[in-house]
Amino acid sequence: MTRASRVLPAAAFALLFALGATGCAPADEDTESTASATASASECAAGSLPTTKSGTLTIGTDKPAYEPWFSDDDPTNGKGFESAVAYAVAEELGYAKDKVTWVTVPFNNAIAPGKKTFDFDINQVSISDERKNAVDFSSGYYDVRQSIIALKSSPAAKATSVADLKKYRLGAQVGTTSLDVINDVIKPTTKVSVYQKNDLAKTALKNGQVDAIVVDLPTAFYITGAEITDATVVGQFENTVGTPEQFGLVLDKGSKLTTCVTGAVDALRKDGTLASIEQEWLSKATNAPVLK
Repeated sequence: MTRASRVLPAAAFALLFALGATGCAPADEDTESTASATASASECAAGSLPTTKSGTLTIGTDKPAYEPWFSDDDPTNGKGFESAVAYAVAEELGYAKDKVTWVTVPFNNAIAPGKKTFDFDINQVSISDERKNAVDFSSGYYDVRQSIIALKSSPAAKATSVADLKKYRLGAQVGTTSLDVINDVIKPTTKVSVYQKNDLAKTALKNGQVDAIVVDLPTAFYITGAEITDATVVGQFENTVGTPEQFGLVLDKGSKLTTCVTGAVDALRKDGTLASIEQEWLSKATNAPVLK
């Protein structure tokens, strides 16, 4: 390189100075970002959220509250996977158990548009882009697969593939991912039976009105182990998309609590609390054959 090429005219120095000044901008942005993060932390300060009822965290779920997600149909006792998760999230947000109240919210009402009576709802609700049009979700608190159960005496119990299930009468609860699996994955050749509650689907299975029903895997193990003992878990369905199906806490669309609740769920996943709760309450929901 020649000496002449290293000598810069005054205009060039001016340009470099201007660029150097511009290069200082990220420091200002970092300061602004830090201030924003501090503000967010302040907004999520323990027990100070803009909840439905001041000083109280209101949690919604359906009734009956099924095992193994809840115990004795009583969300308030802290027993069962979702009850335990709900109270863990509440504690992370700064609300002790005596500052938590529960309200009954039918599944379809929880995911429908409109103002909610709860701060968040927990009821095995799968996160989906379609549902996000009507409500907010926290990050996922449970990775789930759907499964199918049939009476042991039914020919459907011998199915070893998705194709084997197409000819059978199948049922599921309305508005659920279980129903989506029937319609989008199994695609049966007979009319699908749709029920308002899982209890009705279980009754239909026991009475022979359907050959099999689709539910999430932990529920399937509970049904076959404690409620319909002459039924069996035929198998589970593999996730058909890149992102695994997850249950998320449901919040009102645009809720000011969404970021804080998501932060609480993320913290519980990171420190192992969610895994510990899952081990305690869902450990029996182990492997089942994957139907392809």
